[in-house]
Amino acid sequence: MTTILKSPGLRLAMRVQPAPADPQRARRAYLAALTWGFTLFNAVRMLSYLPTMWAIYGSGDSSQHSLWTWLTWLGANVTMAAWLYEQNGQRMGRAVFINLGNATMCAAMVMLIVALRGLTS
Repeated sequence: MTTILKSPGLRLAMRVQPAPADPQRARRAYLAALTWGFTLFNAVRMLSYLPTMWAIYGSGDSSQHSLWTWLTWLGANVTMAAWLYEQNGQRMGRAVFINLGNATMCAAMVMLIVALRGLTS
């Protein structure tokens, strides 16, 4: 932005830079949005297991679902929850609860697959 200052017999043009935004405020807003986005998408993620569970249960056929994959995801969620707990000074934060919720859903899927395979064997 250019500002022209005029006085009798003098004309002075100055380039005035807009004041920079408060970087701390922008960072806090970004972190708040990121936290809510993480929470929202992971809450939806926990609900997204249900249609698969209903489909497997309804068909009685778990052969298209890898038990190895679900056990791996279960282990990944449990260890991530434990890692976050330790990194957060042994406090239960939102991310720990989210990972435990996802681990619970993976465990439920593992139990469903194992139960249906036991019934059809």
